[in-house]
Amino acid sequence: MGRRSELPLFAALLGRSGPERRRVGALAAAALALTTTAAALASPEEGTSAGLTAAASAAAACGDGAYQAEAVLSGSTWTARRGSTTVYTGSDLRSAVQAAVGSLTAGRTYKERVVVRGSGSMSAGSRISLPSYTVLDVCGTINVTGSGSGDQAPVYSRGTRDVEVQHLNVTGTPLYGIFLRNVQNVVLGQIDMRLSSGLGVRIDNRGDTSQWTRNVRIDNVYVSGASSHAVETYGVDGLTIGTVTARNVGESGLLLNQTINATVTRVDAENAGTGTGYAAFRMANRNGRVGSSYPTNIRVGEVVARGGGRGVFCVSESGGAVIDRVSISNTGNNAVLIENCYNVTLAAQSGTVSGGGEIRLAARTEFPNNSDIWIQNLTVTNSAIRESPCGTNTTFRNNTLVNSSQSIC
Repeated sequence: MGRRSELPLFAALLGRSGPERRRVGALAAAALALTTTAAALASPEEGTSAGLTAAASAAAACGDGAYQAEAVLSGSTWTARRGSTTVYTGSDLRSAVQAAVGSLTAGRTYKERVVVRGSGSMSAGSRISLPSYTVLDVCGTINVTGSGSGDQAPVYSRGTRDVEVQHLNVTGTPLYGIFLRNVQNVVLGQIDMRLSSGLGVRIDNRGDTSQWTRNVRIDNVYVSGASSHAVETYGVDGLTIGTVTARNVGESGLLLNQTINATVTRVDAENAGTGTGYAAFRMANRNGRVGSSYPTNIRVGEVVARGGGRGVFCVSESGGAVIDRVSISNTGNNAVLIENCYNVTLAAQSGTVSGGGEIRLAARTEFPNNSDIWIQNLTVTNSAIRESPCGTNTTFRNNTLVNSSQSIC
């Protein structure tokens, strides 16, 4: 009744012999060099989507490569230009960046890129809006000040497609660091947010819930100090995440709501949701439900949780998930809570739970009880495993208890 976890990407390559691996590595390095050289040689006005591939943007340093418009800070003056045409001069970061974005080709069906060179401030009650087929690369820090309401964010896009944010650093008090709604084909590259309040990255479909937000890739996000979640999705079909790192955030490190076909390499959280029921990694609101069933479609490589609220939390008719590895210690609430979830495997490969709250399988009466839950391959130290009420087809296997108790059906 158990599951076989999928091999990580490139596992076969890593298992090859030395000479063969060196040959493959040399070919990969040569391909990367050609891609980088081609990008460097392209003129600023050559903006075809082929020249802005995700691979090239991931490899390039901030600001490198072809671009169609830029906003540059010199002293206290921002200048936005497209080629030799100046479209803004003044002291306002937001106005400069928005003017650069606005100078891109109208009605385009290919990506064009804006590079921001410099740091500055903007109000929490304002936003930089990105239309379709726009790439933004911010080589500096946006500091958000004051307060606002609604869905304002330093980077905002709604009802769009083919939007990319290659680099972004945000500090201060945004409502959201990045807010994307009803979008398609989105890439977020290297995102760093060291906040005093707000939510880090929110991607959803709540403007038109009849349409999924589709095909979202997040490479690497670091969020500290947010009063809400580091990263949250709602209504997304097709999500690929490299690493979410959350430090001292008020709620979850990564929260997936009603999201399907998701692959997450790593969630690394310290003190996420301290004093709350939120978790380093949380699934809620029928997350992983495809049609009326829960095939395995949520795959998480690793969850690390230190302190905070919970480590892993699955709730409100969610499931279809395999978490390969966990390392959870000293959570103030449950280390793991699985409540009204279906087809969930915890620690398909290995895991440790130490101190803090227990591993708990529970149920609310308004939803069907847990079913098809696997809790396995764990070393549980100074904690407990408890199932109440009894679920359907629950499997506990290969768990080692160290100074810990177990009460299961």
